[in-house]
Amino acid sequence: MKKAISIGETDIEWFIELFNLFAQDMNNLAHEKGWWDSERSDGEAIALMHSELSECLEAFREGNPSDHNIMHRTSAEIELADCIIRIMDFAVQKGFNLGGAIIDKHQFNKTRPKKHNKLF
Repeated sequence: MKKAISIGETDIEWFIELFNLFAQDMNNLAHEKGWWDSERSDGEAIALMHSELSECLEAFREGNPSDHNIMHRTSAEIELADCIIRIMDFAVQKGFNLGGAIIDKHQFNKTRPKKHNKLF
């Protein structure tokens, strides 16, 4: 059984601020490395996020070996991290408060019924 945790308002504010700071840092690095030298369409940016998830699926199909660049992590871990990094980078580029959106969505999900009343 999972341990219940209590998250207070201060923790939420801290998460949003820190998450968005990390996202800004990732966006800064993406600019520094040339990923935004020419403007990308939203579709292209989303396709790049999707490609990281496809690479994660391939990692599982291959038995989820160690990542070839970061050996103490599995390939799936790194591909999921790549996807999140791309999402965070894109969110900053679009001016989104993704940290706040994550909290808002999580709070909303707490009010939903089990499996959203779906049978599958």
